[in-house]
Amino acid sequence: MPAPREPVSAEGLAAPAAVAQASDRGARIAAVAIALAWHVAIGLPAVWAARAEFAAPVVVLGAWALVAVTGAVAGIRLLRGSPLPPWPLAALLLAVDAAVFAAVGERQLFAAANWVWGTLGWFFVLALWGRRVVGLIALLTTHALIALVAVLGHGPDPVDVARYVMYVYGTFSLPVAVFVGSATIVSLARERAAVSAAGHTMAAERDAAERGLRDRRDRLALVSSAAGRVLGELAAGQADPNDPEVQRRSVLAAARLRRLIAESDDVPDPLLHELRAAADLAERNGLPIDLVTIGTPPPLPVEIRRRLADPLTGTLADAEGWARLTVVSGPDEVVVSLVTPDREGPEATGPPPGEYDDGQVQHLYERDGNIRWAQTRWQR
Repeated sequence: MPAPREPVSAEGLAAPAAVAQASDRGARIAAVAIALAWHVAIGLPAVWAARAEFAAPVVVLGAWALVAVTGAVAGIRLLRGSPLPPWPLAALLLAVDAAVFAAVGERQLFAAANWVWGTLGWFFVLALWGRRVVGLIALLTTHALIALVAVLGHGPDPVDVARYVMYVYGTFSLPVAVFVGSATIVSLARERAAVSAAGHTMAAERDAAERGLRDRRDRLALVSSAAGRVLGELAAGQADPNDPEVQRRSVLAAARLRRLIAESDDVPDPLLHELRAAADLAERNGLPIDLVTIGTPPPLPVEIRRRLADPLTGTLADAEGWARLTVVSGPDEVVVSLVTPDREGPEATGPPPGEYDDGQVQHLYERDGNIRWAQTRWQR
């Protein structure tokens, strides 16, 4: 029998994504904190101290304030999972970059007051978070070209060119390292979470398969024991094949064994297939039987199908004259009913009339001297 497959929970399916999201959020918080802290704690004091030495102080201070406000909005939106459009934001930052380089003047070109050297790369990271690193490299390259134009515009001094190379290296290395490192950490976290979730799923399926196998072995042993007792008594001459009780026990054992075998068949409607197997056996034993089905049963565990079919299989094995088996199914309910002629006297078998509930399936038995009615019902 195919192992009953335990459904994987929604939490289990979402585990890799949740782990990746948590890791990515931590990296976003770090990137936003670095950008804003650098801009405020390092850039602002230097800008304010050198404001009188700029070629255009209003431009430098206004650009700093504009980037501070824009960066704060971009950081908040990024942390909330709804980042600003990347390329318009990147274009604004590049425009600020060019304006500041033109406004700081030659004396502050390589000073801390020229805050775009150290700060702008981190805001590029915020603008392009979650995208390919090629875009970040393109922005940093454009930033380096803008700086080169400013350096050469003040005269090609070899010392300034060397300082320019060092500044460009610092501008490139740290933002790119954080950008690539965060993406790598998120990817590794997602992969490890996926492997862990797959391992837990395999373990759950293995446990379910082992439980199903044990359950089937126990069931087969029980059915085989009942059939073996009847066959043993017949072989030893302790039972008369013409005895109606012996015949009933034989039919019941055969019906249960047939239904157990039907459980292993891969069919669209296992419950209907198992009931048809019992009905076919009864029909071959000479009992006219009508099987009526209304609706399609939802997927049911093997244990529920057994509790729906087994009580009716026993009643069907004892039926004489005719039988009508009806299956009414809906998305949240399955009702199986069996109607057979009633018999009075000690030869009549079956449970006493009334309602019974085993916690998962309800049983109902009625008889009025003319017909016997048995019903099993499952509700979600």
